[in-house]
Amino acid sequence: MRRKVIAGNWKMNKDIQETVTLVNEIKERLNGFNKNVEVVICPPFVSLVVACGLIKGTMIKLGAQNMYHQNDGAFTGEVSARMLKAIGCEYVILGHSERRQYFKETNEFINLKVKQALANNLTPIICVGETLEERESGVTDQIVSTQVKGVLAGLTQNDIEKIVLAYEPVWAIGTGKTATNEQANQVHKLIRKLVAQLYSWALAEKLIIQYGGSVNQQNAFELLSQSDIDGALVGGACLKADSFVSIIGAAGEVG
Repeated sequence: MRRKVIAGNWKMNKDIQETVTLVNEIKERLNGFNKNVEVVICPPFVSLVVACGLIKGTMIKLGAQNMYHQNDGAFTGEVSARMLKAIGCEYVILGHSERRQYFKETNEFINLKVKQALANNLTPIICVGETLEERESGVTDQIVSTQVKGVLAGLTQNDIEKIVLAYEPVWAIGTGKTATNEQANQVHKLIRKLVAQLYSWALAEKLIIQYGGSVNQQNAFELLSQSDIDGALVGGACLKADSFVSIIGAAGEVG
């Protein structure tokens, strides 16, 4: 059975002191939790070092929200995979819809980042998903398939074993709207089938595909109970320890 991966994307929230408070609250509530769930927190860059120190010796893993596709150089304001690895990151979120929308990141650019993350032994959480207009136009499958093919271009079978995909319908991110269990699982099945066509069914069956988009305490269990949903990339609900740990608990019950 595939393990569940619950990752909290803090986005541009929490200063250093707020990070200390939230991480300590999460640690306290997870004390004694030993289910087969991978827990990842992704604070802002400025809080990563502090968060790393706080989670040492716990089940919590550290992730970053973004990175550049070069390891060094004259790229003012950017952060490299090498730097993230050096401060204790194990995961990095790539291709989030907000990066695509606000910073015009393309599938090709995200693909470069994926390759650099893998070269530095970081596990990329690679996001794909359609807008409301695209869903209403009936082109969800086409959009998601194009994104998956683009971000995975040139990756080997060995590479695919080291990634996580996250289906995040753009219309459900931060809106309070959530894809129905059936809608979400249908797209997860599409992604798994596509990876099987590109690589193999054996590999596709092992691939972890998260769902993201207004995941909360109320809907987590039903979403995570679906056949092809292997975890959640959590936004707003990860900013409070109670709701985040509740989602982790739901994953533990399902798993």
